[in-house]
Amino acid sequence: MEEKKRILVLTADAGFGHRSAANAFAAAMELKHGAECEIKIVNPLDDRRAPFYLRDSGADYDRILRLAPDLYKLGYEASDNEIPSMLMENVLTLGLYEIMHDLIRAEKPDAIVSTYPLFQAPLSTYFKLNRTFVPLTLIVTDLATVHRIWFSPGVDMCMVPTMEVYDLAMSNGIAQNKIHITGIPVSPAFSGRQPAKKELRNQLGWDPKLPTVLAVGSRRVDQLLDNLNVLNHFGRPIQLVAVAGKDDELFAQLQAVDWHVPAHIYNFVTNMPEFMQAADAIICKAGGLVVTESLAAGLPMLLVDVIPGQEEGNRDYVVKNGAADMIESPMEMLETMAHLMADGGALFKQRARNARQLGKPNSALDVAEMVWRSALRGPVSKKRLFGQGRHILIDLLGRYNIPWRENQSVEHYEHE
Repeated sequence: MEEKKRILVLTADAGFGHRSAANAFAAAMELKHGAECEIKIVNPLDDRRAPFYLRDSGADYDRILRLAPDLYKLGYEASDNEIPSMLMENVLTLGLYEIMHDLIRAEKPDAIVSTYPLFQAPLSTYFKLNRTFVPLTLIVTDLATVHRIWFSPGVDMCMVPTMEVYDLAMSNGIAQNKIHITGIPVSPAFSGRQPAKKELRNQLGWDPKLPTVLAVGSRRVDQLLDNLNVLNHFGRPIQLVAVAGKDDELFAQLQAVDWHVPAHIYNFVTNMPEFMQAADAIICKAGGLVVTESLAAGLPMLLVDVIPGQEEGNRDYVVKNGAADMIESPMEMLETMAHLMADGGALFKQRARNARQLGKPNSALDVAEMVWRSALRGPVSKKRLFGQGRHILIDLLGRYNIPWRENQSVEHYEHE
């Protein structure tokens, strides 16, 4: 019996999008080639050896966004330049090299997928020092505004969501033939023929006849409750579905509201694709994941929050293409909803058509098939190609007492 191909997926938990893209890819791979491969999802930052400033990045991410969004934007934009980016890559290499080395030696992957931007530099160092290349696929998880640290010329494939990111990848040194516009992977549940909205609403216990607005919150979404309070007094037939995203405080606040319209309140759900397909519109932040899933479901978006710098491109992309409206205040929410629902919901329907045209519900399946082909090729020895610059990396690691341990046994990686 032929040995199963091993696919290592690297992700992180600073925001929901990185892990969700990893999970969507893994689900698609399991669907298409589950009997022929083993998939393992790992967050290298969970390793106790990861530097504290990287290991605690998820909690710091939430804290900085809440307390100092302008500071976050300043740091994001300042580091998105050539010299700061090079310095950041050296820091990442020093902090994560041993973890990457041990992961690859333990898992012996035939292919690696990364949905997080901090892993490419230490992986490239591993490949150069050990003169072996494991096919590496990078999945970019924002629609337009993408930090240059994402892009590494040494990747095997770079999966991007839009032409805007395609151009950024090329300008940052990735060869044109390595870049593929696939969209951000979303659950395979978005693909294929879907039941009618009324049927889904019946199954979920919602009123099948009422226009349905889904609101998705979390600790990273401000002003959600204020906007929902406006719709609670909208004065037109409407149904609200609110998911707090594991924000217990928000969940308690939503439960305490005296709702004047039918309202269904959840703290957390595992069937978000079904919720989106049953809704007529969504209130959310401009995160790469929720925006991409909304497009895949053909959902008009009412954006109530944007992370400065990182998510501004997502907002601009969907607003410019007529799939979303940016809401700056509860009064603007009221005005926008009135406009969308006028004339029998003509503008709502146009927003939905635009969203469907932008959406890529088959994205995870498409990425899975391309990664599968790279896994079939598997790791290769590139001793001559990786000679240049190798001594510089050895010197860098040696200066900081990081053992790079050249592999004496590479039998898993000897085939060309």
